[in-house]
Amino acid sequence: MNLSSIPTLTDAGANQAEPLYFRSGPRSLFAWLHRVQSAGSRPMGVVMCKPFGYEAICAHRSMRAFAEDAAAAGIPVLRFDYAGTGNSEDLDPKLNQLESWTEDAIEAVRELRRRTGVQRVCLLGFRLGAVVAVQAAMRCGADTRLIAIAPILSGARYLRELRTIQLAADAQLAAAADAPAASIVPAAAVADEPGAMHVSGFSLSAATVAALAQLELAALAMPQVPELLIIDRKELPGAKAWSDALTQAGAKVRYVALPGFVRMMMTAPHFSLVPQQMIAATREWLQQTQSAATPEVAAASQEDSPSNVLHLPCGQSAAQSLTETALLLKADPGLFAIVTEPPQGEARRRGVILLNAGATHHVGPNRMYVTLARQWAQRGYTVLRMDLAGLGDSTARPGRTTGEVYPAAALEDIRIAIDLMRERFGVADVTLIGLCSGAYHSLRAASAGLPVGRILMVNPLNFLWHEGMTLDGLTWLGFVHNPRRYVEQVLPARFWSKLVTGRVNGWRLLKLFAQHSWVIVDSNARNVARALRIPLPGDLGYQMQAIAARGTEMIFLFAHGDPGFYLLKHQGGWELQRLSSRCRVHSIAGADHIFSQRGARAQLEKLLSEELFAPPVPLPCDTGKGLDSQLGREQVSE
Repeated sequence: MNLSSIPTLTDAGANQAEPLYFRSGPRSLFAWLHRVQSAGSRPMGVVMCKPFGYEAICAHRSMRAFAEDAAAAGIPVLRFDYAGTGNSEDLDPKLNQLESWTEDAIEAVRELRRRTGVQRVCLLGFRLGAVVAVQAAMRCGADTRLIAIAPILSGARYLRELRTIQLAADAQLAAAADAPAASIVPAAAVADEPGAMHVSGFSLSAATVAALAQLELAALAMPQVPELLIIDRKELPGAKAWSDALTQAGAKVRYVALPGFVRMMMTAPHFSLVPQQMIAATREWLQQTQSAATPEVAAASQEDSPSNVLHLPCGQSAAQSLTETALLLKADPGLFAIVTEPPQGEARRRGVILLNAGATHHVGPNRMYVTLARQWAQRGYTVLRMDLAGLGDSTARPGRTTGEVYPAAALEDIRIAIDLMRERFGVADVTLIGLCSGAYHSLRAASAGLPVGRILMVNPLNFLWHEGMTLDGLTWLGFVHNPRRYVEQVLPARFWSKLVTGRVNGWRLLKLFAQHSWVIVDSNARNVARALRIPLPGDLGYQMQAIAARGTEMIFLFAHGDPGFYLLKHQGGWELQRLSSRCRVHSIAGADHIFSQRGARAQLEKLLSEELFAPPVPLPCDTGKGLDSQLGREQVSE
């Protein structure tokens, strides 16, 4: 495979998507260009402006669906990451992001015109991205159209909403916190810029907060666009007054309120749903707008150099730079990844593969994977961030749906990535890292005997999976291993008053105490079975024995109180101590499942780096000695 020129990703034969980088002022931005296959006239294209922060993570699959649907209708689309977000180059944290992102959108319009030849461009913005789209449309000329989906109308109200979200998250963490323990690593202290805001793992600079506090969408100058589509959220509409004001000012506006906003943008990525009615309304409006006039289409310019490669300066020398390459690991299905390479001159013998956290795409929770990849590349590691088939920007296998966080063929996807790292990049020592389902896939890959030296698993929620399973039953594990909190709750007299009056579910409480006894018996039975070398199907302890025997190190990192920690204690049992030289467990205070709190995330990144950089533990000659022959690759992989 020529890494400087990759094939396009194709979905259902309807349109082609090409990953690329383009310049916006001093920075490079990452984008997907969804080309069209039809040879006819293409009078209009679309530039997509994404929402802010966690909303953009949740809406990633839906935004891809919007783009693919428009391209299938013959309208090319550019969806891009603003500076400091996604795969784009970082942004000075003190700059006004709103102004910078508006300039990025204007450059994206120019890039779409340059690459496709279209003259008329429609800016499609979601939430805060709608504000960006409006501000960009005011400066892009009369050939611009505008679609605003659930636009932010008042910046001050939006800031209050963000503060409420953060306060609720802080309160939830405080309520879940246990008494401090010596084995728990405290969150790191992180200095805040006065006036800045941090919400769900994403930051707004003080300058951005100040700009938003003064923002009223209706007070902005009328964008010089002849036609607008406003899609309001049916659950809580609020843009009708703005629509009416635009109409009175002479704009041709279509306003609709449709369902789907909450499940698209305010629901965790693995539960999010694509808003089909919003997509259909967008497609219909675009087709009508496109057919109204067909201006001449200019010739698209040709690229002089590969556009899927980004050079990031690092170190004091201008010649020193990291290289990021967007590439296709496999054409069918289309497996997408971005590889970050160290500066020239490195031996490049060490590598990391970062796996999807749930249904979050390859940037990772809170864009954590991008930050880590670039930090580790400066230390000499080649880092690959990939999307498993059906997740992020990879296509699903035939007969499978998108959004599967535990796809049956994930092991094959990981094997392809390892082979690429070893054969194309000369990596001899591969480490797998993943959060939640990514941690599970890391463990499964090591169990199956894939050539990995370390697996770093962050907040795994399960260690055995088959189709039809759910994670709903794991929440009781916290009680099972720490019943003290429940015991303290039943001692006061007011508890018994609530129980008698039916305000407390007594049967559920009784069931929890019964499960506590069952887990202790089951855990001890597993320990005895391993001591007697009696194999148990799918037993975690046996998997850990086999992984250690192959020389692979296992590192578990948990948010304090995460249910996966108790599941590890239950299913791993005595092996956690017996294999302590090759198995380490860390617990971090003040963290939620995706480490959205800045201090906890900084501590997680520090621990991951320390474990990654640590020298390998020598393999004792007797490790795994006498291991039952039934612990072969096929059984362990289950």
